[in-house]
Amino acid sequence: MEESISGFKVRGDWGDVVEHGERITHALRDAGVHDPDGDHDARFARAFDEWDEWRPKAHETLERDVNEKTAEQAHVEEGKGEKAGKRPDEDIKTAGEKLSESYEQLEEDDTGAAVDNWKESIDYVARAADSAGRKALRRVEDTVYQNVMTQLAPYYFDNELVSANIQQSTRGVDNGEGFVFEVNVNDDVLKDDISALLAEYEDEVDRWHVEVEKDTDAAEAIEGVEPPPEPDDTSKSTTN
Repeated sequence: MEESISGFKVRGDWGDVVEHGERITHALRDAGVHDPDGDHDARFARAFDEWDEWRPKAHETLERDVNEKTAEQAHVEEGKGEKAGKRPDEDIKTAGEKLSESYEQLEEDDTGAAVDNWKESIDYVARAADSAGRKALRRVEDTVYQNVMTQLAPYYFDNELVSANIQQSTRGVDNGEGFVFEVNVNDDVLKDDISALLAEYEDEVDRWHVEVEKDTDAAEAIEGVEPPPEPDDTSKSTTN
């Protein structure tokens, strides 16, 4: 493993990529970030779950599974209207009602209320347009990402806790170094803790037992990597 200001990097085959992700995950768990009641920011618990879902697994492939998960986590976020559970046509209807109220209040010389309703009407129109635009983007973004962007850029993950990217590499392919996987912990203090834990694993762990999904044909799915040991519920390590 190489460590730098940009993160923790490994070069190797798919098994090395999977193991690196598991070590990072194990270190984050040992550091307590998965516990919403722990010492770290409570937001990290949700971010940890997102990372744990995205990280490469032994039974997955880059071009199929990681590609799909990367496209999924890259989705355009929900706007205010979507978060409120409102469709664009519902917001347009509400905007019309607010505008009608505004005209009625003008006729009653209630200028202040009329202006307020007029402003609300504009807000609802803008929210409807925002929701419609986001939905339109989502219709094409999966196809665009999976078929175009991954040809130009690495597979990536990014949230408050972790930033990571995987690239296929032609360097050292004959030696089994077909991938480059770099993971950065975005909180500087936590990153130091993770660095210390990873160094501890290097010193103490004789062989890392990669987690494997039960009843999975690993030889077919891992792109030529030898099947890892049988799994427990979580990743385990063996010490000297």
